[in-house]
Amino acid sequence: MLPDWLSSLMAVLWVLTPAYSASALATLPRGRGPPMDFGAVSKRDGRRVLGSSKTWSGFLVGGFGGMFIAMVEAALILAAPPDWKLVPTLAPSLVAALPVAAILSFGAMAGDALGSFVKRRLGRESGSRAVLLDQLPFVLVPIVLGLVFYPGVFVPVFGNAWGVFWLLVLTLGLHTLFNWIGYKAGLKKVPW
Repeated sequence: MLPDWLSSLMAVLWVLTPAYSASALATLPRGRGPPMDFGAVSKRDGRRVLGSSKTWSGFLVGGFGGMFIAMVEAALILAAPPDWKLVPTLAPSLVAALPVAAILSFGAMAGDALGSFVKRRLGRESGSRAVLLDQLPFVLVPIVLGLVFYPGVFVPVFGNAWGVFWLLVLTLGLHTLFNWIGYKAGLKKVPW
């Protein structure tokens, strides 16, 4: 039997890998394609709704890429012998895993767009740094959706102190690391 901290670490990492992957894969189109807000400006504050860095190509590449990762995870855990199942099963079948995969990947993309929306309302330009708004919405949106629609999977993972601890440590740490790698690789304009 694994210690609680290690079991929780593995579960959080397993469940959030599709969201992390979606966020990373969204940079592959390098900002090409139409912006998600189609250049619209908010009547209330005169700023772009989302900004030029949020494109439909990034949203779709990230979303479908994250779904692919989630489906691979779902297949692996379903095929694993019972005594190897050290991480949560996303669903009882691959077909049943599709909506969970969509929540994790497209939820991450929606959360990232939500973070950009809030940044624009705060007067921050596209690509500017906003601590926590750059890191948390892309994981909080899929977690909240998962808690509502799939509590049997999400509550055991995130409904305890270790789950919240690992969520914060992994998200803040991995997000910083992968953004820096993406920047160095020329996939991102800024290292955050």
